[in-house]
Amino acid sequence: MENASYTTLTRQSGLMREMSVIASNIANANTTGYRQEGLIFSEVIKGVSDAPSLSMATARARATSLAPGTITQTGGPYDVAIDGDGFFQIQTPGGTRLSRAGHFMPNNQGDLVTPDGYRVLDAGGAPLGIPQGTGKISISADGTLSSKGQLLGQLGIVQPSTGTQILREDGVHFRADGPTEPNFDARVRQGFLEGSNVNPMSQIARMIEVQRAYEMGQSFVETENERLRNAVRTIIK
Repeated sequence: MENASYTTLTRQSGLMREMSVIASNIANANTTGYRQEGLIFSEVIKGVSDAPSLSMATARARATSLAPGTITQTGGPYDVAIDGDGFFQIQTPGGTRLSRAGHFMPNNQGDLVTPDGYRVLDAGGAPLGIPQGTGKISISADGTLSSKGQLLGQLGIVQPSTGTQILREDGVHFRADGPTEPNFDARVRQGFLEGSNVNPMSQIARMIEVQRAYEMGQSFVETENERLRNAVRTIIK
């Protein structure tokens, strides 16, 4: 196979990965707290024996958009949205994770949990509890939970420290690869949820572009393959 074909095939592989990412974005356009993801293409230069070098494409790095999603009123007493930067802290089997999805509820053990049953953590990193029989819950702008004047705890709103990156794990959960710090500037809105920040129309438009680029690359590979076959036939005659 000639170098041009290798280069085209590496690009085709990247386009297939990007199509998968776009499909995931579109599928999660209505998922609470979801963050749009993109794929980063880069060039890899490889030395070869019959040419100075071979340029190939790779697309394995992913970038997550942290742009805010639309905040919609739900009226749910345990629904909360973050107005500003920052993340909720969620306790998962893999450790503490960050999330913008604020659809919470109390479980039978009196813990405030996500729909997956993961416990929501307070400002100190401990699980937040809602005692049995607690009346109407009020959540203030700084994340403090109270009922009938009794303080119950405070939602822990954090943000990655300088130099810390966040890595997506499963849709709305992120893992920080370094330390985090409290974000005292963020404001919590009770009875609201933040939606996905995916723009479906732009993602559909990008999907069409990727499909056309893939078809063009496929056409090139088929044409090049036929050219090589014809060259072989000519040589062996």
